[in-house]
Amino acid sequence: MIDTTKLGPAERAANWRRLGTEQYDVLVVGGGVTGTGVALDAATRGLRVALVEARDFAAGTSSRSSKLFHGGLRYLEQLRFGLVRESLRERDLMLTRLAPHLVRPVPLLLPLRHRVWERPYLTAGMTLYDNMAGLSRVLPRHRQLTRSAALRACPSLRPQALVGAIRFFDAQVDDARHTMTVARTAAGHGATVLTSAEVVQFRQVGGRVVGARVRDVETGAHVDVSATVVVNCAGVWTDELHQLAGARGEYRIRASKGVHLVVPRDRIHSDTGLVLRTERSLLFVLPWGAHWIVGTTDTPWTLGKAHPAATEADISYLLGHVNEVLATPLTRDDIEGVYVGLRPLIDAGAADTTRLSREHAVTRARPGLFSVAGGKLTTYRVMAAETVAAAAADLDRAVPPSVTDRIPLLGAQGVAALHNQVDLLAARHALPTWTVRHLLGRYGSLIGEVLACAADDASLLQPVPGAERYLRAEFRYAATHEGALHLDDLLARRSRISIEEAHRGTEAAPVVADVVADVLGWDAGRRADEVAAYTARVEAERRAHAQADDPTAEAVRVAAPDSRTTTVVA
Repeated sequence: MIDTTKLGPAERAANWRRLGTEQYDVLVVGGGVTGTGVALDAATRGLRVALVEARDFAAGTSSRSSKLFHGGLRYLEQLRFGLVRESLRERDLMLTRLAPHLVRPVPLLLPLRHRVWERPYLTAGMTLYDNMAGLSRVLPRHRQLTRSAALRACPSLRPQALVGAIRFFDAQVDDARHTMTVARTAAGHGATVLTSAEVVQFRQVGGRVVGARVRDVETGAHVDVSATVVVNCAGVWTDELHQLAGARGEYRIRASKGVHLVVPRDRIHSDTGLVLRTERSLLFVLPWGAHWIVGTTDTPWTLGKAHPAATEADISYLLGHVNEVLATPLTRDDIEGVYVGLRPLIDAGAADTTRLSREHAVTRARPGLFSVAGGKLTTYRVMAAETVAAAAADLDRAVPPSVTDRIPLLGAQGVAALHNQVDLLAARHALPTWTVRHLLGRYGSLIGEVLACAADDASLLQPVPGAERYLRAEFRYAATHEGALHLDDLLARRSRISIEEAHRGTEAAPVVADVVADVLGWDAGRRADEVAAYTARVEAERRAHAQADDPTAEAVRVAAPDSRTTTVVA
């Protein structure tokens, strides 16, 4: 039986051939969470679907978020009750049915700083938040904490920084792994899925878009893809694709830069994450394995979109705000990783990006071409369903309703039983129990498939030097099954070594390159080039972080070679 979820080099070659020979109902452009969600929704409605992504799954915004499936607490203050209700429903679906192996509860502490008005004001909002989750809520209701109770939960808080707190729960996810899993799930339902496949031209007949010309970024080859409908899911590159199609969109996209810092877990002693209210928005301190994620910023970005860079000012802003509440301040020496994402916000004319809507819009840019933009990670499935429903108007046959609220993602089936068998799995594979739990949290019921390669090579069960939480088998699997083509894919998205280790992956790069070289057809020269390119990327990012402003930081960052050279959007 053919494993259609497998996205290795052989499957990529076969999918490239399919692109030029099949007539598709829907061609999806963009492999972020929205694009992969659209591909899954369309495929599970019985449509013939192809998805092309110029770089890698989640290469842009979808790997650089705060990594929360949250209910939209901040939207209560904006009176967007529909968005909150929708977000809560999607969060709970992910936790219970669709992705329980990838999405998990995260406790959060909201410190109170004002004695009289703040607690009743925020309690009213939290009570509404709890009630909007409905009677079938998955996570516990919020709790009121005194200052002493809050300090017991988070001893690193400065006592003078709070008068009490509210504790509540939301959900957390590895955004890049989730997006890639959505893509593989779509492939399992029949979608043709390719990365390093760039749309360079839209094919049009009589003013109607009927497909696209696609360039293989790896080889330079081109293929013409025929599709009844094309869906633009390019995120911050939405406007560029409109221009490529000669379409005037109903809106424009404004990019907002969100910077996050990653620091070691022992720098903040706490049993819970933190939510801090700033003058602009909310600042999160989120547990992330052996680390904390601190973020985020929200500032306009008008430069290149592929590699946005953090500046010294961004880092100072985050450290300054989090240190207002910490007894022992964080310093630059504590920072292990920095990552930057661009939010694709729909331009509604507001001067401040914090005031732009986080809701999404689906439009028909021209006959045969639909676009979806805006929105947020939590509601990707709803965005996808609405997009396919809108695009159905241009298809030549009836389209069934969406069923993705009942389609578990790959690896979800049976994961609860496997969590009860951790000791047995550990003994079977001669692995520590903590390693098995790590694998279940990344692959769910695919754990056996991941470890299967070690049957012929026991060394693949060894950890990666410099990133011991990861096994070599995970990178082998990323190349054979998960569509990874470059070292950057492996260290920045299939794993998160690029932000989790102080060396940012440079110590692990040579070993990881060795593990995947034969799968990806790398000779000694190509292997050395991949390691050198990755090292140059890390060094460029470090230099960028010392720059004073966005233009200077970006110039430093883009000086490093790119593992993929695209021609239309950069």
